[in-house]
Formats: sequence, structure tokens, C-alpha cells
Amino acid sequence: MSLQQFMNEAISPWLKQEGPDNDIVLSTRIRLARNLDQVPFPIVSEEEDLEKVLEFFKEEYESESLNDYENLELVRMGVLDPVEKRVLVEKHLISPHLTERGQHSAALISQNEQVSIMINEEDHIRMQLYFPGFQLEKALQEAFIIDDWLEDKLDFAFDETRGYLTSCPTNVGTGMRASVMMHLPALVMTQQMNRIVPAINQLGLVVRGIYGEGSEAVGNIFQISNQITLGKSEKDIIEDLKSVVYQLIEQERHARNRLMTQIGMKLEDRIFRSYGVLANSRIIESKESANCLSDLRLGIDLGYITNVSKSILNELMIMTQPGFLQHYAKQSLSPDERDVRRASLIRERLNLEDE
Repeated sequence: MSLQQFMNEAISPWLKQEGPDNDIVLSTRIRLARNLDQVPFPIVSEEEDLEKVLEFFKEEYESESLNDYENLELVRMGVLDPVEKRVLVEKHLISPHLTERGQHSAALISQNEQVSIMINEEDHIRMQLYFPGFQLEKALQEAFIIDDWLEDKLDFAFDETRGYLTSCPTNVGTGMRASVMMHLPALVMTQQMNRIVPAINQLGLVVRGIYGEGSEAVGNIFQISNQITLGKSEKDIIEDLKSVVYQLIEQERHARNRLMTQIGMKLEDRIFRSYGVLANSRIIESKESANCLSDLRLGIDLGYITNVSKSILNELMIMTQPGFLQHYAKQSLSPDERDVRRASLIRERLNLEDE
């Protein structure tokens, strides 16, 4: 897959697949941070060292395949324009921080976009692997396979006492961040998230927005991940996270059932009003579109909406973001122009779905 295909396809191929509990859990991600032994970490490296690391990955791994993760393509940040970088961030293929690292940073991305190995971000290597729905054990198992595959040719910075050494002390140990993206509209509507978030934080987990640290939870989408990487094994971390996610799934389903029982007509009215806004608006801001798409997704899950597929909503979540809108338009757009383009794009996609 070429860079242009990464840009043009709003929804990643792996996200088109069905996953367990996908009425609430959108995706599962495992990220492993690694550094090379005997090479200065990126935050203190000279440009020459960073370029050597990058060239090694280009020579050894570009166009390579591992199991279902075929034709890894190396995408250098230095050759991308700001819109192209933003699109890759919006698709979760790279982190916002990688875009700021300069010409010696890159990402190796598999053809199905399920694997992205960021090079010279905060650490030499930040590999991330995605699965649809709730699949923590499967994602961890596959991440270990990729980790071993890389380690066949690389020596990682590792301490027998501390574990994997990373630029940020919060990643030392396993170097792992496990995260689950969840759609929790009923818990938000019933104002339960206000008490749930602090409780989750006390368990050594963290609740963030759709783009991770520092991002807002728009469209009732939350990312739940571990904070602790030191002193626990990867499997222990997974078990802790899995326990909390199962509780959230149960609570969200209970809240949905309660809303249908107590305010069924009002809930249905809200969902169809949001559908009407999306299908008819000529101008719509990003936050409003995200909230309306959340209502529409809830309506599909509850059986109110039967003529729209969730795959279209997954696509629209990306297509309505600022970077993708500008890439789609092939020009820079002001915020007002993006709002017009966003509304037009949503109407077009929903009308195609109705045909």
C-alpha cells in the first residue's frame, strides 16, 4: 500500500472487521516502547545517530511482512506536509509527538494498517498493534510476536531489575501501554462518567480522549489504558485493564437499558433528531458532528436505526476530522470552510447508505 492509499482510505482495513463487544468497544491497542542498547535515546541523540537508526529500519524492514502484517512501508515525517501528518494522526497510525520530531523520524506501517512502528519518537521504537473490538489477550500475543521479530536483529536497552529502559520513567518496566477505545454514551447521559473516571484513576488506569494524552473525549468516546508499567508483568496489566473494561461494558449496557425503559420516546427522539441534523445540515462543527454521530451509533446498537451501518460511522469519524477534510478537498480550508465541507461530506455518505 502506498502513502497515497494510507491518505485516501479513511477507514483502516482492520477496522472493517467485526470484533467482540463492538457495540461498546471500538478497538484494542497494545503499544510497546523500546530503545536500542548502546545508542543514545532520541531525546538526547545527535542527528547522525537518529539517521543511522532510521536507515537501519529502512534497509532491514521496509517491504518486509510478518504473518498478516504485509508490506511494511516506511513513511518519513520529513517528506510529509502538515495535512498529511494530520491525516495519519487522525487515523491513529502515528502519534502527534512523532510529527514534531523532524526529518529523522518515521513510521513503518503495514498494508492493513494494523501495525505501525514509530521510529525515533520519544523512544527509538514505539510499536503499536490494533484489533477491532475487545481483544486484549490476542493483541498482546501478536505484539509479543512482533517484538521478538524485531529483537532478532536488534539489542534492546534492558536492565535486569528495572526492565526495558525508556525515555520517560512512566514507561520503564514492560514499556507497555494497553488501551481500549470505548463508546459510552449512556454513562455520559446518566452523568455516571463523572464518578467513574476518578474511580478508574485510583486503580492505576487512566481515562483519556480519542487521541490519547491531552485530548478531549468528544463523541462520548473514551480511551482506557494502564498507567503503571513497572513492577507488573504484561499479563497482570492486561488482567487489571480487562476487569475494569468488563465492568464498564456491563454498566454501559445497564444504563442503555434503563434509558430505553425510563425515557424511551425521548431517547428515540434525540437519536432521530441527531440523524436529521447529520442528514440535512449545510454547516456543522466538528464537536457537534461527533456528538450526533455518537447518537446515531447508539441508535444503531439499540435497533432504532436500521438503514445505516456502523462501518459508515467509523469512516465518518475520520473523514470529518480537519486533516482529512483538507486532504479530501486538496486544499487548505478555514474553520468555516471545513464546517461546510464536513456537512456536505456527511450528507453524501448517509445518502449513499440510504440508496
